[in-house]
Amino acid sequence: ADLMAWFEQQERWEAEVALIVRQLRQRLGKVDSSSIEQIRRLSTEQLEALSLALLDFSEMADLVTWFEQQELSFGNE
Repeated sequence: ADLMAWFEQQERWEAEVALIVRQLRQRLGKVDSSSIEQIRRLSTEQLEALSLALLDFSEMADLVTWFEQQELSFGNE
């Protein structure tokens, strides 16, 4: 049962990553592969935060800044 729950959680995480990448492409145009890799390394909580933050993004620099802020806050924990 635990393994099944883990698989279901992974599927939800993958779906969330895919949705965020689609939203970013819609909002910013092309999203480079290194940014997608960074997104794939985010926790579920960070993905949720990004899904809200990206609503205010207008350029790739906004995403880069968001990643930098995540690293800073993660480093301070």
